[in-house]
Amino acid sequence: MKKRTTTSIAFALSLIMATAGGIAFAPRITEPLAPTQLPINNMIITSVEQSKQGLIAAGELGHILISKDNGQTWHQANIDKQRHALITDLIFQDDLYGLAIGHEGWILQTFDGGENWQEVSFGSQHSVPLLHIAQITPDQWISTGAYGLTRLSSDNGNTWTDIPAPAQTDWHLNAIVVPDNSDTRLIAGEAGTLLRSTDKGDSWQVISPFYDGSFYGGVHLGNQSWLVYGMRGNIFRSDDDGLSWDKVSFNFPTSLFSHISLPNGELVLGGQGGLLISSVDNGMSFNLIRRGGREAITDIIQLNNGDFLLGSDAGVIHFPTASKTDIAYQSTLINQ
Repeated sequence: MKKRTTTSIAFALSLIMATAGGIAFAPRITEPLAPTQLPINNMIITSVEQSKQGLIAAGELGHILISKDNGQTWHQANIDKQRHALITDLIFQDDLYGLAIGHEGWILQTFDGGENWQEVSFGSQHSVPLLHIAQITPDQWISTGAYGLTRLSSDNGNTWTDIPAPAQTDWHLNAIVVPDNSDTRLIAGEAGTLLRSTDKGDSWQVISPFYDGSFYGGVHLGNQSWLVYGMRGNIFRSDDDGLSWDKVSFNFPTSLFSHISLPNGELVLGGQGGLLISSVDNGMSFNLIRRGGREAITDIIQLNNGDFLLGSDAGVIHFPTASKTDIAYQSTLINQ
């Protein structure tokens, strides 16, 4: 009896081992891994542009992303030297040639609409953030940044040189406003800094301060009319080519960071708290058209279907124009 029991146990163990071996060496069908998802809806996106490649978005950790389907899906652009520095601004001269700038004086260029980027400058004697870039003549570009950092290129962005800050300022210079049909240019910055050039940027004069908060952007409204905007919802408008300024009453104390001028003449500003405000009277008054959550709207672009794609510190946000309704608030132009 004992012998039969031992034999049965040995047979059972052999069967288990054989079965285990068969399972171990049997072919397996591996479930496909989920495709890598870019956290585009959870990233700091500072700038969004359009090019031959589609939508180009950039920001956090040096990421440049491309969408060929109006922002539904995104893939990474190729960067020859990834510095993982925040990209602060993008600009395209045409469908193919573009420039990107960022922290540590980083400057990149693309010749194919944004699929591939090459570094042309990184660091300087002042390795601080570059904040804005603009083309001031057909071959000349200017980029400004923190503590008055100013860089100039006279060969269409191929090489860059640090130059003295306009008007010897050491404030952060946040935005350069370069209209298509005027020799006047403006630079807006920290602590109410507003600089004006009437010779296409060859020389700059300080506009007498009229506000002690920071300006984050500006726009030429046509003819001699201009608008600048910034901290705590402050908006100012000029009708004498930037010599004097009147405040637009907008008592919604939310900082404004971005804008878009639409083909129909509408001006839209974006800011903290997902805010969008709209003017249809050339910046004389504004209506509140969107309130969001905690996100700050850092850039605005209009898609081919008329909807908005918003860059923000919480990724990209689609805003259908069908949702663009006034929210019972209106501002008006008042004297200072």
